Amino acid sequence: MDSGNKRTGNGDYPVPPGVTPNSVMNGAVLYHSNEPLPAFKDVAASEKQNLFVKKVNLCCAVYDFMDPTKNLKEKEVKRQTLMELVDYVTSANGKFSEVVMQEITKMVSINLFRSSNPTPRENKAIEGVDLEEDEPLMDPAWSHLQIVYEVFLRFVASQETDAKLAKRYIDHSFILRLLDLFDSEDPRERDYLKTILHRIYGKFMVHRPFIRKAINNIFYRFIFETEKHNGIAELLEILGSIINGFALPLKEEHKLFLVRALIPLHKPKCVSMYHQQLSYCITQFVEKDCKLADTVIRGLLKYWPVTNSSKEVMFLGELEEVLEATQLAEFQRCMVPLFRQIACSMNSSHFQVAERALFLWNNDHIENLIKQNYKVLLPIIYPALERNTRDHWNQAVRSLTLNVRKIFSDHDSAFFGECVQRFNDEELKQEETDSKREALWKLLEEMATSKPGENNPSGTPNGKSSQAAG
Repeated sequence: MDSGNKRTGNGDYPVPPGVTPNSVMNGAVLYHSNEPLPAFKDVAASEKQNLFVKKVNLCCAVYDFMDPTKNLKEKEVKRQTLMELVDYVTSANGKFSEVVMQEITKMVSINLFRSSNPTPRENKAIEGVDLEEDEPLMDPAWSHLQIVYEVFLRFVASQETDAKLAKRYIDHSFILRLLDLFDSEDPRERDYLKTILHRIYGKFMVHRPFIRKAINNIFYRFIFETEKHNGIAELLEILGSIINGFALPLKEEHKLFLVRALIPLHKPKCVSMYHQQLSYCITQFVEKDCKLADTVIRGLLKYWPVTNSSKEVMFLGELEEVLEATQLAEFQRCMVPLFRQIACSMNSSHFQVAERALFLWNNDHIENLIKQNYKVLLPIIYPALERNTRDHWNQAVRSLTLNVRKIFSDHDSAFFGECVQRFNDEELKQEETDSKREALWKLLEEMATSKPGENNPSGTPNGKSSQAAG
């Protein structure tokens, strides 16, 4: 690395005018100013943009925050200068020049696009450890980084920033490096990134398809390769707002995004870390286009958890939100496999899973959909209702089950009676089958323990001799 004018991971940046290279620390170039800069209030209005550029260049200095005793004076000067930049950008009353845009994006790149150090926690998501229980790692340089983020946020949001000019510097390469920062361990940094990326998406219409595609790629890598990323929840939060603004009818590109990225995001073990935001995005799609309900519900069934009870409770909650936006025609397409799964969840020995499944009947819209198709659905779920009434260990689950039985019984008592009779008949048949199987096994055991030839001289079953030849 050329220690004179480069910083690892930031591309090649010339030494800013008025600033000289100082030393290299942790792969970063440290600068110091040769002369103090005046305050904005002390210069003429015509000189303010030039002074702004000089102050931006001064903030290209990068210091080592791992050692809190080093460069104390320089760190404080930079912090105060950054605060001045925030005030200037906020109160600007004239269009930013192209030079200003170039210098701001350069300063932001030098400060933010730093090499991340691997942490000992990086594989915990793969191992299924709940990262929410761990304390987040806070960046020691946050006292400077926060103000750099604030400067950039206000610059992007400012009406004085011309998007047509700024897009030359906030380009695809810049956006990709910004997206890489979403994997930061520090939740404060991810929160700023979320707001900034959303502002960029809103201001730079030309970048919108690229941003969506880049987020897609992050999701694909997370789902199918690493299952480790700290910023999935924040990216989904941005997408929730983006999806909300999609025009109707939905483009095929957006539907493919739902099928290929959003629905498979239910697969990773650490889905609890971003499920709330994911559920919101999924529901937005169904509310935009009700015909997608069948696709979404079948996707949920595909990734339905088998042994993870807390994940199953989340799925049932999301299912209720989706069903609430589902119309009758789409419901009828998927109701049979759906209620087979709901019947299994109702019989779960984990009482929260069983309760959450039975709570579906508390939703008026879902109850109405079920009542319109009760002749198909009641025969599917009645065995589960009966088993819960007889055998479930939890009193609350038994009470909820009785309430559901009553709903069906009050709606059509005659058909409910038919289902009861059908269940009893099938139970009797099953008992007969079981008793025959037991009798056969008992006979086989007796034959196995008896002496050879004692009860069966011919050595064939039931004492019958083998068919005579000829």
